[in-house]
Amino acid sequence: MYVPPHFALDDATAWQVVVDAGAGMLVRTTPDGLESVFVPVIISEDRGTIRSHVARANSWWRGVEDAIDVLGLFLAASAYVSPSNYPSRLESPGVVPTWNYVATEVRGRLTIRDDVDWLDDQVRALTDHFEATRQPRWRVGDSPDAYVAKQLRAIVGLEIEVTSIVGKAKLSQNRPSADHEAVRAAFEHGSLAERNVAARMGDDQ
Repeated sequence: MYVPPHFALDDATAWQVVVDAGAGMLVRTTPDGLESVFVPVIISEDRGTIRSHVARANSWWRGVEDAIDVLGLFLAASAYVSPSNYPSRLESPGVVPTWNYVATEVRGRLTIRDDVDWLDDQVRALTDHFEATRQPRWRVGDSPDAYVAKQLRAIVGLEIEVTSIVGKAKLSQNRPSADHEAVRAAFEHGSLAERNVAARMGDDQ
């Protein structure tokens, strides 16, 4: 991912993008070309591994040898920016549309996990993570044991040993302050995607 210095995120902030996104696209090379899968993820406390799972019926995992390279793409905010939001265009009309976004790219080595205990731990940890702020809070244990066991047989685990992370926040930092503030103000009253971007534009300059 191309990251000019003024758009770069430190590692801690880049990891927060992964957390905020909650799910992302994993891409790997196959004999037939690139293949992707969209999955929810959880991160180990030391940020050394990312864990997830896919349906056993999904062919994405088949043919994976241990520790193959995989690319994870996580997007936490994204919105189109119109030049009409730039006050500076009235004096300098040489402007073009662009896109504001906050994204992280994670590279690592993928291993398939097919042990039922690993899968059980992963789905419980994943569920607990995403249910943590919900009321009422649903838990895997709320389903019958036989049903959970059947569902575990229908999935395959994914464990990624992280080798690098790169984060980028392109939030109009390269525009004059008046343009930056005008974009943020417009987005604050826009679509859900635009409001999400606006919330991230306050401290980026």
